[in-house]
Amino acid sequence: MIVARLHPDVLIDEQSRLTEVWRQRGHRSFHCRAGRHTLVTFPDLAAASPQGREFLALLGTTGAVESVVDSTDAPPLGSLAATGEPSAVRVSDDCTVGGGRFTWIAGPCAVESEAQLLGVARAVRERGAHLLRGGAFKPRTSPYAFQGIGKDGLDLLRAAAAETGLGVVTEVVDAAHVEAVAEVAHVLQIGARNAQNFALLHEVALTGRPVLLKRGFGCTVPEWLHGAEYLLAAGNGKVLLCERGVRAHGDSTRFTLDISAVPLAKRLSHLPVIVDPSHACGRSDLVAPLAAAAAAAGADGVMVDVDGQGHAALCDGEQAITPDAFGALVRRTDRMLHSLDPVEPEADAARELAGR
Repeated sequence: MIVARLHPDVLIDEQSRLTEVWRQRGHRSFHCRAGRHTLVTFPDLAAASPQGREFLALLGTTGAVESVVDSTDAPPLGSLAATGEPSAVRVSDDCTVGGGRFTWIAGPCAVESEAQLLGVARAVRERGAHLLRGGAFKPRTSPYAFQGIGKDGLDLLRAAAAETGLGVVTEVVDAAHVEAVAEVAHVLQIGARNAQNFALLHEVALTGRPVLLKRGFGCTVPEWLHGAEYLLAAGNGKVLLCERGVRAHGDSTRFTLDISAVPLAKRLSHLPVIVDPSHACGRSDLVAPLAAAAAAAGADGVMVDVDGQGHAALCDGEQAITPDAFGALVRRTDRMLHSLDPVEPEADAARELAGR
């Protein structure tokens, strides 16, 4: 597929005019703003075809187009070759994910009460968290398990954000909830069970809010990236990828954290990558070493379950760490990141892909 990268200063009116010209020539196009770039992909055109070569020549004469690549190794709008550099996603006035920053997302797996949520929110803010996670709606394997407190949980998340200044990350499980969640959340989370619920992905993308897309526990890396492409093709370039463990043969841990997926995704895609070690292992004693491994592998941030209730929590208490353990994890990981040699820049990988 052909992907055109427009100059950063191209106005919306000019983009609309070009889209109309391309449409009149019979070419479908999909746009999104990713970082500082506007990307346009033409899914019906291959650079090697006669029609594709003719269209490439046309694009070359268009002053609005900065560069054109033929994206074959990853979904086009999410490919690293399309931007030539990693993207950063601005979540709030004081929080940007990616761009060399390491982001900490912390909070209870599920919102249970005002006292529980506010206590954890205050504690993780004091210990270095940038964003507050907490599920108001909880999809569970068993219909008898705690499913969250719904819209009451959203009200509590709004209050916690107002008091602490932390942006909110919370899950959307149903298209009927998208509008209500988008009114509260700074980041809308798509969980592993909905990673390929394409209708829900489309609805969430249309809110314009940043979206954290968890990898389905049976999804390959290409399938995960294609899920992100649904969000991008709907015009929402504010996408965060989240590795949270996959099904494997062993049963010593809840899932198997696929550390190799972190550098692989960052070589194939320009999108920031977050790792959730809590849901990967399901054990509080393994969260810290897995978080360190994620940071060393080049992740842009980590999302962990933090809840002072321990095993008494109504949802996944066995994997939650205490606020003090979270503080220690932040300090150790930050020291480790400062001592590591920089990981090979993703831009080098983008140039390699573009040059094939």
